Amino acid sequence: MGEAGAAPGSWSATREAKAGIDDDWVSRFGGGDLKALVKEAYGANGDLRAAAARVERAAAVAKGAGAAARPQVNAAVTGTRDARNFIGFPVGNGGGGQGVLRSINNTYGAQLGLSWEIDLWGKVRAGEQAALADLQAQGNAYRGARASLAAQVVRSWLLISEINGQIALAEEALETRKDTAELVRGRFERAAGEQQASASQLRLAETDVETARANVEARKGERDRAVRQLEILLGRYPAARFTGSASLPSVRSMPPAGLPSELLLRRPDILGAERQLAAAGRRRDEAFLAFFPSFSLTASAGQSTDQLRNIFDSSFGVWSIAGQAAQPILSGGQLKSQLEARSAEEKEALANLQQTVLEGFGEVETALAADRYLAERVAAIDAAFEMARDGAESARRDFTLGTGDVLTLLASENRRIDLAIQRLTLRRLRLENRVNLHLALGGDYTI
Repeated sequence: MGEAGAAPGSWSATREAKAGIDDDWVSRFGGGDLKALVKEAYGANGDLRAAAARVERAAAVAKGAGAAARPQVNAAVTGTRDARNFIGFPVGNGGGGQGVLRSINNTYGAQLGLSWEIDLWGKVRAGEQAALADLQAQGNAYRGARASLAAQVVRSWLLISEINGQIALAEEALETRKDTAELVRGRFERAAGEQQASASQLRLAETDVETARANVEARKGERDRAVRQLEILLGRYPAARFTGSASLPSVRSMPPAGLPSELLLRRPDILGAERQLAAAGRRRDEAFLAFFPSFSLTASAGQSTDQLRNIFDSSFGVWSIAGQAAQPILSGGQLKSQLEARSAEEKEALANLQQTVLEGFGEVETALAADRYLAERVAAIDAAFEMARDGAESARRDFTLGTGDVLTLLASENRRIDLAIQRLTLRRLRLENRVNLHLALGGDYTI
């Protein structure tokens, strides 16, 4: 990767312990219920099954890639019947006439043939190794798909958990605003001399009630969409029938990040990109070796007879053996252009590997740094929420005693509700960032 892209000795964004990653990270978020959902997704998700099929296809290709280097044996049984006409032969009783003589021949044969291209320079072996590297790349792509699917399921579950909390907050806000509207209505009924002012305040409070009612329905609609998305990931029909009462778990201590250099041995996309580079290199070797002469042997043995009953009689046996050496001389530039194309593909694979490694480092550093900033935001929002809750209680108490105004009451309650929503969202974002960190560290999840 060069000096500029060399891996540092430690992550720049954290001082966490360097002890590898958490292999059972899914259970840290939702326990057995969430693990069961991930297991269901592994068994039924269409994208993951497609990735598994690609591995099977690559395995079949790799299995057949070396066939050209092994002897090929073919067996054949043949039968032919032909007729020939000979014109000008004398016919009749010495009358000197000429006619046509027809000859009908039958030929039957049985043959066993063998052919073998001697892989003297390793051209076939290079193609076989390229196919094996492709198989290994597909295997890592499948691992990456598994880890990504587990992360998607966890994120969807966390989103549903947050929305469940948001629905509870929205319903709580609706009840609070109903109570506030009743307080304002009571003042309106008592303040006969200030009806115009009190009427506008009452309308404002009643508007907040209906707004809160609409917000409850909006949150329920969000949950419906999130549930359907989770069901698609699980391979279920998206009927919004998921009934899990998920709630956001607490944010636990940071997982160990390990050393940056260990990322090169863990992340399936990096391992897959390295295998793609290896495959491209072997295909370039294969294209280069196509300039060298090829050597092949052919042999056959069998029987040939005009009587079908003698087809397996060794007395009518025939055989042949031959060797061949072929050297490309003129190919219209085809071999050269193929070598240039394979060399360009190898350069592309190298650039892709370097970029994948760099992006992998970046994802880990970003997730580590984001956790610190999110933690600071959570602390600040928690402090603001406590003050907003105290302020809302004071405003309600003052309004009840007749010393406060309705605008202050409504504003303080809105601020408390908004901060409660932000607290919940930040908790979910911090948990999602932990999921991103596990994924960035190459954290697969094995049932």
